[in-house]
Amino acid sequence: MPGPLVEAGDRVTLRTVEREDAEFLHRSNTDPRIRWYLGSIYPGSRAEEEEGIERWIESDSVAAYLACIDSEDAPAGHPDDDDTTPIGCLTARHVDGDRPWLAYWLVPEYHGEGYGTEMVRLAVDTIFRTYSVHGVSAGAYGFNEASRGLLESLGFTEEARRREARFIDGEYCDEHQYGVLRAEWEAEHDGFRSERA
Repeated sequence: MPGPLVEAGDRVTLRTVEREDAEFLHRSNTDPRIRWYLGSIYPGSRAEEEEGIERWIESDSVAAYLACIDSEDAPAGHPDDDDTTPIGCLTARHVDGDRPWLAYWLVPEYHGEGYGTEMVRLAVDTIFRTYSVHGVSAGAYGFNEASRGLLESLGFTEEARRREARFIDGEYCDEHQYGVLRAEWEAEHDGFRSERA
């Protein structure tokens, strides 16, 4: 069950990831419509997912958010199952460094409706507001045009391409690496600090 509210957008809220979310998060390791896009070649078990929550999501160097659609009366604290619907997850590794690495996914039922863009925008706003990082990095495989388009629409710049970097679903795929600097984000998303400060 999603935890307390971290950030609220127009339609998406970011909530903390809790150990009870392991079943939902397990989809990223088993559903090929999600895991191929993350580069997760081998499906993992639910026990591995639970262990992963304890090991890396609960680390001080990782910011992890569960993207949810909340009902109008969902509490800021721990909501009931009827009050919120998890639709995806976003993590930023190495928030204790200069440029954390963003990874995100959305369940296929919510693709193409703008939820992913709002989720990533909210998370990047939160990361820049919360951590003293210089920029944020992210990646997408060449075949993932939707994710590449999402990053570009938010002002990320393609900084590198690793050719045939990963063997996924029967073929080698290029990995495109993106980044946005704090100053660029502030200029592109004018007023994001004053709106939420």
